Formats: sequence, C-alpha cells, structure tokens
Amino acid sequence: MKTPIHDFIVSYNKQNPKRFHMPGHKGASYLGFEAYDITEIVGADSLYEAHGIIKESELNASKLFNSRTFYSTEGSSHAIRAMLSLTLQYAKEKSKNPLIWAARNAHSTFISAVALLDFSVKWLYSPHNTYLSCLIEPNTLDNALKKAKQLPVAVYITSPDYLGNQAKVFELANVCHKYDVLLLVDNAHGAYLKFLPTSLHPIDLGCDMCCDSAHKTLPVLTGGAYLHLSKNRLSFLDSDVKEAFRLFGSTSPSYLILQSLDLANVYLEQLTNKLTDFIPIIDTMKQKLIENGYQLIGNEPLKLTIATKDYGYSGNEFAELLTKQNIIVEFFDPDYVVFMLTPSLKETDIQYLTDCLIKIPRKQAINISLPQFSYPTVSMSIREAMLSPFETLPIDKCVGRVLAKASVGCPPAVPILICGEVINEKAVECFKYYGILSCHVIK
Repeated sequence: MKTPIHDFIVSYNKQNPKRFHMPGHKGASYLGFEAYDITEIVGADSLYEAHGIIKESELNASKLFNSRTFYSTEGSSHAIRAMLSLTLQYAKEKSKNPLIWAARNAHSTFISAVALLDFSVKWLYSPHNTYLSCLIEPNTLDNALKKAKQLPVAVYITSPDYLGNQAKVFELANVCHKYDVLLLVDNAHGAYLKFLPTSLHPIDLGCDMCCDSAHKTLPVLTGGAYLHLSKNRLSFLDSDVKEAFRLFGSTSPSYLILQSLDLANVYLEQLTNKLTDFIPIIDTMKQKLIENGYQLIGNEPLKLTIATKDYGYSGNEFAELLTKQNIIVEFFDPDYVVFMLTPSLKETDIQYLTDCLIKIPRKQAINISLPQFSYPTVSMSIREAMLSPFETLPIDKCVGRVLAKASVGCPPAVPILICGEVINEKAVECFKYYGILSCHVIK
C-alpha cells in the first residue's frame, strides 16, 4: 500500500529546501523529527480540504476499515465533536429533535460537545447500579424506545470501555435502526477490533458512526484518530464531514501525526496476522493469572484489567508494587489496575509481566464496598451549567449546590455527577472515595 503523505515529505526533504515557511524550527534537528514536521505547503494538501495526498491516504484507510474514514490529529475528542455536529445536521435534515440518549459512562468530550451544540441528553444507566461500567442491554433499550414519548435522533455508547467491557453493538444497532435512530459508538480503545480474525469493529457490527483512537492501540503518534461513517445509512458529503471537523479543530494539524496515520495503513494490512499470533499469548497469560487467584474484568482481547481488592490490595498499592519492577500501568484507582497490550510488545515483555504478577503474594481480600449508587437530580441543562459563573468549594460545603463542571471520579467508568446536577450527601461520599475534595459549583 502506498504512503502518499510520508512519501511526499521524504521527497521534499531530499530537495534540501530553504524553508521560508512554518514551523519556526525550519527543519533543524532539536529533537530529531523536525525535518518531517511541515505545514500546508504546495503539494502537501490540507486536512480540512483534502483532495491530494491526504485524501489518498484517507481512502486507503477507508478500504482497510470498509467505511468512510477520516483522519483526526487531535484524538477521538475531535472525532467525537465532529460526529455529534454531523448528528445535529442529520437531525435538522430529518426534522428530528436534537435529543441524544447516552450511556452514562460517556467521555468528558461528549459532555462538552453536547453543551456546545445544545443537545438535550437522556442518560442511560446500567441495570446493576454501579460506577464501574455502563453496559446497556438491547432488550432494555428496545423497551425504552418503545415507550418513549419522544424518540432520540441517536443513541451514544462507549465500547469497549476503559475497563475492557464490550457492549452488544450488533444487537443495539438492530434495535436503534428498528426505530430509525442512529447508533454512535465511542470506540476509542478498539481500533484494532477490525483486524481480529473475526471483526468486532462497531462499523462491521452495524453502528452508523464511530471514532477510534488509533494512537491507543496502534503504532500511531499520540493524537492520531479516525472518524468512521457507515457506507449504508448516511449520505453526508465529504465536505460536510470536513466542515464538522473544521468547526472544532486547530487550523494547524500536525503533519507528524498525519504521517503516522499514513504509515499505519501499511501496518494494518498485516495486523490480522500479528493478532492471530499475539492473542493466544495474551489468553495464556490471562489463564495463568486466573489460576493464580486473580479476578479479571472485561472481555476485550487486548486489555488486562485486574480487580485488585479481591487480591488484597488497593489499585494504588498494586500499581506502586509494579512500578518498582519498572512496569508502568495504563491506569489505576482504588479498585482496579488496567494494562493495555498490543503486538508492539515483545513476548518477553508479556512473560516478564506475568512473572511479576504471579510473584506478588495474595493477601486477604479487602471488603470495602463502593459507595451506594444514587440517581442525581437535574437542576439545569448541561449547556446552561457549563457556561454559568462558578466558584470552587470544599466538598463538604457543596451539598445542595449544582455542579458547574463535569466531574468524573473514575475516568474509565460512570461520572458521579455531571454539570447541572445537584450534589447530595451520597455524591459527596463518592467524591471522597475517589479523592475529590473540592468541586466547581454554580454561583
């Protein structure tokens, strides 16, 4: 597969040009990559008006993902905002109300985007009343849509979530389409799912739009991401998509990240073979850990999430033990540690991790329960709260006040409260559990 963006910049450097253009380093080597860091010079195309090398590279990615695929150099956050902007455009074209039903574990970017775009949001909760995941059952969604006085324009879910739980995307998509509702998926942690021996990618499972953080699970620089549109149900022009990106994006997208996405297309051609070899290694590791007494969470193939309290440690203590062995985890909180695994790791790395985990002595389980879950009272819209004057108070003085800024006590899971909701005593207890000692509240 050709790599048009990278090839153009290599050719440009061979000419040894006198750079009277941005960036200011002029290609001089300070960190080692500057020669490849360019701007929109003649021939370099433009991300939001792509018709040359960027367009060609995006078409290569589209073929690999069997979708209409567009690049982001500002992560899935940028792709989520563009996706929601397109959804608003779709709602207006179809004379639908700008209402989204969203699983409660939506990323903070979703919250800020619906505020900026003035969407109304109805939150969908897990039936298990937990902060740890928010897997929506298809039959539950079906019943809710059947009884709804006002149907949403879209349902928004996160799958896989940070802990490695995967939703039933195929079934959820069928339910949504039964009611002429779009299914949007934050697939930030699952770009690689397309390239499993049997694809589990949301686009292949029937969703209408989704985002992938390429940089999270592929050999792509931080910030490289995709927005995928289904070929089957949406008829946006490419220019519509680019305008949605332009609305929220920097006018100086990184050509280093664009090259990284471009070169990743070559990697993706071989990824199924790599995963076929790598996943059995991970499965063997997980089985050894289970046999050694570990409780593992989630069903995502390339994520390892350990419920550490069952093994006798807080997540914080467990991560500290591993840091002493030069193992740096993706995430930890009082309850979990999360490891992200890709074929870029060596088999010896996986064996080292396995050995270190097995050597950690198991202790008596910690039986401290999570604070009880409670459904919040909504005082005002997300938009109104987010754009209101606020003050910061100690958490104990916040009871009865309205949260001004989105607060996520445990990043992989469900926010304790979202801006516009009233802080009650149970919420304060939860904030303290996650070490949050102050809040921004509406003045």
